[in-house]
Amino acid sequence: MSLKQMLKRLSIFILIFGLFAITNIANPAMAVTPQGLYDRAWKLINAKYVDDTQNQQNWERWRHKYDNVIKDEQDAYVAIATMVDSLGDVYTKFLTPKEYKEESESIQGSLKGIGVQIGVRDGKLLIIAPLEDTPGERAGLKSEDEILEINGKSTKGITVEAAADAIRGPEGTKVELLVKRKNEEPKLYTIERANIELKSVSTKAPKIGKVDDNLGYIRLSSFLSRNAASEFQEALNKYRDKDGIIVDLRSNPGGLLTNAIYIADMFLSSKVIVSTVDKDGYKDTQNSLAQVVTNQPVVVLINGGSASASEILSGALKDNKRAIIVGKKSFGKGLVQEINKLPDGSALHITIQKYLTPNGSDINKKGITPDYVVDITEKDIEANKDPQLEKACEVLQQQIGKFAKAQD
Repeated sequence: MSLKQMLKRLSIFILIFGLFAITNIANPAMAVTPQGLYDRAWKLINAKYVDDTQNQQNWERWRHKYDNVIKDEQDAYVAIATMVDSLGDVYTKFLTPKEYKEESESIQGSLKGIGVQIGVRDGKLLIIAPLEDTPGERAGLKSEDEILEINGKSTKGITVEAAADAIRGPEGTKVELLVKRKNEEPKLYTIERANIELKSVSTKAPKIGKVDDNLGYIRLSSFLSRNAASEFQEALNKYRDKDGIIVDLRSNPGGLLTNAIYIADMFLSSKVIVSTVDKDGYKDTQNSLAQVVTNQPVVVLINGGSASASEILSGALKDNKRAIIVGKKSFGKGLVQEINKLPDGSALHITIQKYLTPNGSDINKKGITPDYVVDITEKDIEANKDPQLEKACEVLQQQIGKFAKAQD
């Protein structure tokens, strides 16, 4: 890898944090008035928000809307949150100092709660994915489950931040969730909170179903850990004697974009991985650096909980015809947010870019459609069957046969 390439990748690591760019606006120790805090937030959105119409509104109307009204920080927080809500973008959001501190702790790899990634779509609070080996997963929560109530309170109109705050709590305490699964009656779950250690890569045999002996199986549950890419490469090295690799991205909510790029590098030689487009239409394309680790045939498993960085990796491998995709359509988060830290310790997430797969597809709210669409039902799970994994093995064996013929 050349020095220029290394610096480019390093700049991505500094700027893009899980599909987030981090910007320190000023020294947090510097004093700023509550009105000044609001003004900075307005300027940031005006300069950076990906939709230059700011949701078809006159953004100037917010500039002095709260002059002589904001008296303290709490007033500023309410005003900023109200202004941000007018964008109608669930990913552009204001975080109080407490919320930003909790977010930073989760990025470092540890949090207290039940271990579920949540999001709001079409006004519904949904579980994007339960994290592997957490109280949420053990309780039976699944991707696309709708949370109707938290501790008896309706989630109608709730923000992701408020929901997360209600679900989190001290280790050993319990939270009650009323959950609605598609085509089923609502069910009440009482789940004990725990300290959640974020894990990335596992090569253990799947909990249900079976992988053929000549195949390697890598479960990537999150891209969040800084070590995810190196752990993934270790897993690939472990399977050098296998005929093919299954990469399981099901219910992987995403994480560091750099991890998705580095892992894609392990499979691709001089190919486009992903492109980002900003409000001015500027397109930046990330290409693989030919750091190929394996040429083994690959099948990738995805489902409705595969989001963000998972969609970048699976999209890159699919569009470049490097892997066959099996499972269900992915979540559909094709936007990049920038984290702007404000002087008082609060922060703004601002959607600054959309990303495109190598063939130019905008998958936001659309997701990635597998090459082979395969469902998995409760009856399958009860019978210890995984039709998606079975299909992955079948397709991969076919690919191995074609690969072997091509080598002759």
